[in-house]
This record gives sequence, C-alpha cells and structure tokens, in this order.
Amino acid sequence: MIRCICVDDEAYASNLLKAYIEKIPFLRFVGSTTSPVEALGWVSEGRCDLVFLDIQMPELTGLQFLKLAGHKCKVILTTAYPEYALEGYEHNVVDYLLKPIAFDRFLKAVQKAQAVLAPSLVAMPPAIPLIQPLPAAAAQEYMFVKGESKNKFLRINYADILFIEGLKNYVSLYLPQQRVVTYQTLRELEEQLPQPPFYRVHKSYIISIDKVRMVDGNTLYLQDKEIPIGETYREGFFKLIREKEQG
Repeated sequence: MIRCICVDDEAYASNLLKAYIEKIPFLRFVGSTTSPVEALGWVSEGRCDLVFLDIQMPELTGLQFLKLAGHKCKVILTTAYPEYALEGYEHNVVDYLLKPIAFDRFLKAVQKAQAVLAPSLVAMPPAIPLIQPLPAAAAQEYMFVKGESKNKFLRINYADILFIEGLKNYVSLYLPQQRVVTYQTLRELEEQLPQPPFYRVHKSYIISIDKVRMVDGNTLYLQDKEIPIGETYREGFFKLIREKEQG
C-alpha cells in the first residue's frame, strides 16, 4: 500500500486528489496540508511514501521542498504551469500533473509511482494489478479547463465536445451551442481526454469520433464543420474507422 499526502494551498485541488486516491486499491490517503514545512516533517517521520506537491507554495517552493526531502519519498508535482514541470524532472520527480487534473492522467502518474516504489514496499501484495478497472459509475464524465485567471476553472462534459482546435496561444473547445476558450495547450488537453471517443486527427485538431457524421477522403465532417485529417494521423484514423466498420 502506497501512503499518500497532498501539499497544496488550494482546497479544491487537495480534495480532488483525495477523491482520486481513495478510488485506487493500492493507494492510501494519509493527509493533506497547506504547509510544505509540515509535510517535510511527515516525510522525515516516515509517514508517507508518495507526495502530491504543488510546485508554487508559501514558505517553501516546490523545488526547495524536493531538495530538502531528498530520497526519503517520491514526488508527483501538480502545477498549472508546464514550464515548472520540466525543471522538476531534474530533481527525480516521478511525474507531473497539470491542473486541472483529469482522472485518466492521474492514473498514469500513480502507475509510474507504483512501478518505482514497488520494490521497496515489501508489504505490497506482488500480484496486485497496476490499475484495477473502476466501476462504471465511477468513470469520470467531465473535466475542468483553465479559465482566464489562475483560480478559475470551467467544467466541460465530455459528451458535449464536438472537436477541439489548437491555435497559437490558446485552445478552443467547440460545443453544440458555444465555443469555450482555454489557455492550455492541445497536448495538455489530449492527456486529459479519454480515448475513445477522442482522437487526434491533425496537429491542430482533436475530434470526438462519436460526433463524426461523414468521412470523405482526407476530410471529416462534424455538424457543419470540415476537419482535415493530417498525414501523420491518417493511417491510425482510417484503421480506427475500418475497425468500427467491421464491428
């Protein structure tokens, strides 16, 4: 069992991680704090194995925490700013999660942590699967995307998304009755979205396969919008179409 703590000064972020942790059989939530100094005390006392750490914190920055904690625990960074994540990897961080954190992306991160920690956790049953399937009722049906300010997040239901377009400095999510703009990258959103039904078909587009009404050559049609199929993604997309045709 991997004992986890959350270090974040935003209650929403800590509560979301706590809910995610409690869904995973091989994780145990130990506690949360807004104080990196208090968290360092827990680490020194051997009370946790894995720390979910917001890189921008009062008292100590996330990177200062990493240096002080050393190899006494493993860390998954949580941040709204991807540039900090790259710096964190220099300090032997297991993974990083970009806020708002999608459950699918969280699963990937804790899978990495389990692989790293398993040899040192002798009490962990060796036969436990890395990820156990969640009940259908627990499957997440939405995500949060960043708004125009640091602490503003917008809830988007997956079922409402027609397609997503990546532009120079922002991303547009097209819904049946509106367009939502978020200042995230297309790659960040791609990591949050479940597959199926979402697939990257172009360097600038992610589509919901459930919303495609026609494919004609290298163009697909969703409602009144034409989406080009990029050369890089063409083979994989048409393989998917053939599989669905056979199914």
